[in-house]
Parts: sequence; structure tokens; C-alpha cells
Amino acid sequence: MGHREDLLAGAKRCLLEKGFVRTTARDVVKESGTNLASIGYHYGSKDALLAEAYISLIEELGDGFVGPPGGDAGPGGSLERFEKMWGNVIQSFPEARGIWMLTLEFITQAERLAGVRDIMIKAQDQGRAGLAALLLDLDDDAVPEDVVNAEGRLYTTLLNGLMVQWLFDPGSATTAGQLTEGLRRVAERASATEGRRLPQP
Repeated sequence: MGHREDLLAGAKRCLLEKGFVRTTARDVVKESGTNLASIGYHYGSKDALLAEAYISLIEELGDGFVGPPGGDAGPGGSLERFEKMWGNVIQSFPEARGIWMLTLEFITQAERLAGVRDIMIKAQDQGRAGLAALLLDLDDDAVPEDVVNAEGRLYTTLLNGLMVQWLFDPGSATTAGQLTEGLRRVAERASATEGRRLPQP
């Protein structure tokens, strides 16, 4: 690996061990076997490097949201796939708690760090497309913009809400089954309501 990749790998290890606020540039240099100048050259700043490292950790985690490669997660857009994916997401909360805690740390710190905030906003946009792609069984670049701005925004809202619930109190947090049943009822009620509004022949 080159210095850029070494820095990213070292930054990920530092984040998982110390978190965002407590990780220093010297920590990353020591962990990666590089030098301070490399951070500025490749990433611009230590905070920008840590933001990129966090995004990489989340992307690696997201690769398992629909289960192992070749598994049957259900047809794209189905309730079966919806429940399967959210079940995997929920399973990741205790298994990868350190990564999800980083999410909260970045949210609280990004407001004061313009460069980090810009990186996180861009990552959030990509996350909407990624979640929509997983649930619809599409390639990321094949998700229409209107789908990203509708379903993608809904899914990221669900993800953030579930994350907070499970990190705060797993015992009372929403399960994938409950989430799926809630969606089914909302869809049925909306469909019935629209049916009553249609003009009668």
C-alpha cells in the first residue's frame, strides 16, 4: 500500500480505539507508519482524513446489510427484502457498536468543522442512494434521482432513528418485524384511503 492507503487504514484503527475527538495526527502517523506531512498532502487535514476513514468503515459495514453474497434477500422492493435488510442493520448495532457510536460523534462535531461537514453531507447523499439501491436490488448508479430523494430519504431517516434507539436502549428498540408490520399497515391504510377518494362509476 502507498501512504494514502496506509493513512486510511491507520485512521480507521485509531477511530475504533479512541474515537474522533481523542485521535491526534500523531496517533494516525504512529499507527500507519507514515509522517505528518503525508496527512496534509493526501487528505488536507487530520479531520478530513478521519472523516474519510469513518465513511470507509460505514461502507464496509453496509456491504453486509442484505446478507452474504449469493444469498436470497428477496425481490427488490418487497416486504421480505425490507425486513431482511433492516434485520441485518439492527444486528450490526451491537456487533459494530463502536462504528455506530462514531456516527453520533461525527454528527456532534461536524458543525464546528466546515471541511468535515462538507464531506459528511456528500456521504449522506451517497448513503441515500446506497440504501435505496440495496432495498430495490439495483446498482448504486442505476437508482433514479427521484427515488433517491423519496425512498432514499425515508430509508436514511429510518436508519438514523433505529440507530439512536438501539444505542440508547436495545431492550425497547424497534425490531425489523415491527418496522415491517408498521410499513405494511401504513401502506394498506393509505391504499384504502385513496380508494375511497376515487370517483365512483
